[in-house]
Amino acid sequence: MHRRTLLHALAATPLAMASAHLAAASHGTPRVLLVFLRGAYDAANLLVPATSTLYHEKRPTIAIEPPGSGPDAAVALDADWGLHPAVARSMRPLFERRQLAFVPFAGTDDASRSHFTTQNSIELGQPLQGTRDLGSGFLNRLAQVLGMRDAIAFSERLPLCLRGNVAVPNLGLARLAPPALDARQSQLVRDMYAGTPLATPVQEGFAVREAAERDIEGLGAIGEMVEANQNAITAKGFEGEARRIARLMRERYHLGFVDVGGWDTHANQGGRHGYLASRLDQLGQGLAGFADEMGPAWADTTVVVLSEFGRTFAENGNRGTDHGHGSVYWVLGGGVRGGRIAGEQVALTAANLHQNRDYPVLNEYRALLGGLFARLYGLDAGQLGRVFPGATTADLGLA
Repeated sequence: MHRRTLLHALAATPLAMASAHLAAASHGTPRVLLVFLRGAYDAANLLVPATSTLYHEKRPTIAIEPPGSGPDAAVALDADWGLHPAVARSMRPLFERRQLAFVPFAGTDDASRSHFTTQNSIELGQPLQGTRDLGSGFLNRLAQVLGMRDAIAFSERLPLCLRGNVAVPNLGLARLAPPALDARQSQLVRDMYAGTPLATPVQEGFAVREAAERDIEGLGAIGEMVEANQNAITAKGFEGEARRIARLMRERYHLGFVDVGGWDTHANQGGRHGYLASRLDQLGQGLAGFADEMGPAWADTTVVVLSEFGRTFAENGNRGTDHGHGSVYWVLGGGVRGGRIAGEQVALTAANLHQNRDYPVLNEYRALLGGLFARLYGLDAGQLGRVFPGATTADLGLA
């Protein structure tokens, strides 16, 4: 096999070997997992505005009943907000242990309501105005600031937020592709780089991929892929894979990304039961399984769940919801200062809706995440400016 052929084959492997880091993850160092819900989930039915009469007026068939109104009612979190009963079993215990906070009215000022435009905008983490660098995502810039080599994307393709100067592997655990190189070719590559500065990264890359393959074979590959959601796994797929992701983050990685698709609910969304309720249940079970599998490392772990935007406050004629603006972010982890609804809030009246139809964005995502990263990593203003250029940090006291 020619050198050029080998290099092309290596570039095609789901795990980019030159960036692999095999050393066990150290205890006490923050671990962060970003869970991106592609498709824009309906946050108003996840975190239910229990005291808003407008909510029930605008959602005659899909609204969740207020807490205390029956077996299908939302579960009270505080005087103003309730939790969708589909996730009560999985998420309420974390909320009660103060390891889970919700941030309503969160998102980006990008109001295009385009899935791909807004997803890309969030993943870049750059100012909306002016020229943007499409090869520089905010999680990659965070890894640069931290000097981090152990970042990973649990996805079929390297997401935009992890593209940049730091080489980051991506590993689609749901559908691990056959290796681009067989055993003989792999040994040829090892021999080719022996005695060079790349010898160690090459060895580590093969070792990490082989370990991941053994892990998947032992656990059984479960997962579904949805092309319409940029190949993100579904919520059911995430539920089946969350513990595998936890094992890899617990042992090897400190910064991770996974995307979960299937949240574009234009029709037949359902209320207490139905499509959205099932997806939320699966997501909640996956997150709970991830927390459990992390074991003692959960104390150092923070998970952020976000989506590109929310959905319309009113249901449409197809008993679904259309593209909106503001959303609700989840922040959970062993060290999270949770058990509360965090961030700036506003009464949900018609006058306070964005363009008379959506949640407004009061907690801009770069400010929110910048404040969280500052607390987790002790970053100063200059370092935060490299991660989120031009952003103003908002410290919500989440960590």
